[in-house]
Amino acid sequence: MTGKIPEHLIEQIRSQSDIVDVISDYMQLTKRGRNWFGLCPFHGEQTPSFSVSQDKQIFHCFGCGAGGNAITFIMDMENIAFPDAVVKLGERVGVSIDVQVQTGQQATKPFSKKEESMREAHAFAVEFYHHLLVNTEDGEPALNYLLERGFTRELIETNRIGWALPSWDTLSVLLERKGFPLDEMAESGLIIQKESDQTYFDRFRSRIIFPIRDENGKVIAFSGRILTTGADEAKYLNSPESPIFHKSQVLYNLDKARAAIRKSRQVVLMEGFVDVLAANRAGVFNVVATMGTSLTPQHIQKLKRLVEQITICYDGDNAGFEAAKRAAQMLHEEKLKVEVAVLPDKLDPDDYIRQYGAEAFTDQILEKPHAYIAFMMMHAKKGKNFQFENDTLQYIQEVLEHLTGKSSPTERDLYIRQLASETDISQEAIYAQFRKLGADEVKHQKRVQQKMRPQLEMVQHRKPLTATDRAERLLLSHMLHNVHVVDKVLNSEDPHPFIRDEYAAVFVRLIGFYEEFPTADYQRFAEVLNDAELRKIVMEAALVERDPEHAEAEIADCLKQIQKHRLKVEIDRLSHDQKEAEKMHEHRRALEIAQQIIHLRRSLTGI
Repeated sequence: MTGKIPEHLIEQIRSQSDIVDVISDYMQLTKRGRNWFGLCPFHGEQTPSFSVSQDKQIFHCFGCGAGGNAITFIMDMENIAFPDAVVKLGERVGVSIDVQVQTGQQATKPFSKKEESMREAHAFAVEFYHHLLVNTEDGEPALNYLLERGFTRELIETNRIGWALPSWDTLSVLLERKGFPLDEMAESGLIIQKESDQTYFDRFRSRIIFPIRDENGKVIAFSGRILTTGADEAKYLNSPESPIFHKSQVLYNLDKARAAIRKSRQVVLMEGFVDVLAANRAGVFNVVATMGTSLTPQHIQKLKRLVEQITICYDGDNAGFEAAKRAAQMLHEEKLKVEVAVLPDKLDPDDYIRQYGAEAFTDQILEKPHAYIAFMMMHAKKGKNFQFENDTLQYIQEVLEHLTGKSSPTERDLYIRQLASETDISQEAIYAQFRKLGADEVKHQKRVQQKMRPQLEMVQHRKPLTATDRAERLLLSHMLHNVHVVDKVLNSEDPHPFIRDEYAAVFVRLIGFYEEFPTADYQRFAEVLNDAELRKIVMEAALVERDPEHAEAEIADCLKQIQKHRLKVEIDRLSHDQKEAEKMHEHRRALEIAQQIIHLRRSLTGI
């Protein structure tokens, strides 16, 4: 069946989708009073300004102005059109929609046509590779290898793991037949262009294919593992950076781990996707990994919106130890609670699980992590000999730097006693050094704040709303809550009340909305707007305080203020024209303009 989603189904899905539950799948919310708060997913911020009202079933960000309900949240988060968001929410609450939606309206997407083509090609490729692995004789050796390594059929299916044939151009030929431009496919990393004759060949050949998904579950890259290690071949071959794949922004498995992260209220961070899949086999699902890159600020922002507690579980070798230290420091600086699960014998999580089993991994490693400062002490102690004075002093200095300004009195007492015991330096001497470091840190912070104050003031200084801005917003608010206000304005002397273009655009769409929907419903109106910026305007206006008992007077005052602004703008324009006429010695024209100005000023005083 092809057509429009029936209104009763939309209402059923909306009513069964609690907005707090929906948004909590994507970010961490904390209840304060009647509302829930979190870090806005639509702009970078350090202090939560994103508010969710369970009573009204709406969200609103006081920082960037984003707002809406559960359906528009999905539209904005996943950059999809309204029908797709309704279908997605319907699946979530168990409401089946037997309608194949066809609409010319598309969501406002941050993807170009080229990027959309690349994503479609990856979606095609992942199903092709997966089919080769599970349904063909060519894929049997790779499938048997995975099963022998402990991969279950379910894990292979849910992650769409596949197999690339040894042929040089199987995928290239298929992509060309499907109408994908091969130059774009090369740019996306799926295929490679030969410099010699400008022909194309497949990037992945004779490899087990692991799809890399973005946080919305869309495949954007691949990693291919060879079945038998060759002398000159890398064990893993990854897609290169492309317009749709940026390693600094991708956390592998975030799309599938959200539910487990929300349930446990913590996340396990690993170094590679193979370790994540091993953890999944061990029954650990709140786990994500970076994609062959160090932890970045973009990764941290994604994690920070979801959780406050993170367990780092990197490889047990020296490189993993150093990477865990850097990651722990970055997360700690962002006020996240960090623990580090240390693996023995230079093992990585995959090797440890295969060697010792799933139960040992959870009980002995993940359930017994080192606290942040304890891990930093372990790292600082590495390679030092306390028989040497320099090593002892350096060790104490490094540990105290971690304690300064970032620890509780209990932690300070515990770790300073431990320092004294390890180094034979008195607690009094260590405390004296700690206090000196603390004083130095306070001075340093003051200097930093003084340097940053002009920039902070510039950032915090927001252009205040003018009287006309407030009038437009309040007028729109009345229109969103009462269809008759729109009718009244349309039948007035000025059926085009708004000055700002974006408000005029909302007004035109609202007229069309009321032609289809006879009653006011600002949430439903926000859903039909595919432009996220227009949705912001609607939600900000819908939430502004009105006085329903004196609505007529408020609306009249708004229209007067807007009319005054128009007259002032026209007077300014005519004054400029009058000066130009006088410069050109066009005295009659200057006189006519002056008379128009006088007339407009009289009109202004009469409003």
